[in-house]
Amino acid sequence: MQLNHISRVTATIELHSGLHIGAGRDEIRIGGTDNPVVKHPYTDEPYIPGSSLKGKLRSLLEWRAGVATQNKGKPVSAEMLTRLSGSEREAAAQIARLFGLAGDSSNIELAEEIGPTRISFADAALQSQWLDERREEGQLLTEAKSENSINRISGVADNPRWTERVPAGARFDLVVNIRHLQEGDEALVDLLLTGLKLLEQDSLGGSGSRGYGKLRFEGLKINGESADARFEELDPFAG
Repeated sequence: MQLNHISRVTATIELHSGLHIGAGRDEIRIGGTDNPVVKHPYTDEPYIPGSSLKGKLRSLLEWRAGVATQNKGKPVSAEMLTRLSGSEREAAAQIARLFGLAGDSSNIELAEEIGPTRISFADAALQSQWLDERREEGQLLTEAKSENSINRISGVADNPRWTERVPAGARFDLVVNIRHLQEGDEALVDLLLTGLKLLEQDSLGGSGSRGYGKLRFEGLKINGESADARFEELDPFAG
């Protein structure tokens, strides 16, 4: 294999509902939220980890390919590929080419066929223009949303808690690189776009079933050229 080209996909991620990607807590603060979001250690600004984007896109593409349950919920592995055949195997192999083989790759022949991970996600930082607008208006970068559960018998709210979210309207910079190592790797860019379209239709981060993490990609470019029209027309379930 030889590195022949690197495709760069960029876009603006605009939140349509509050986003929560948890950071965990090392300490409990009086008046603090129960579930803080991940923030940059120096600037204290929230961001979207590249690992969160990569993991969610891979999961959605594996569900779309019908192979998400073939490996006990784990990503596509070499052992799993040996058990698949036909179009199902090819779909799983394409996902493995883009995201890499998971788990033990002791099957050298298959590992050489698939090759190394092609895709690289950068952490998505808040867009500088959005940051400036918030600061000029004296607005915070996150919100605290109250939640509780309702007792089905008494109708009384139980277990009140506060969850930190990045508010709707926030914008992040998306940067993804794809290495082209083999003939046919151009198709991996289409696979990435399909994953991004699936993410628009699903959600990112925690509590997606309760309306969190709804987003849209805008100003999408491939190697500096606009791909908005191509992305808008894409149907991830066509064919």
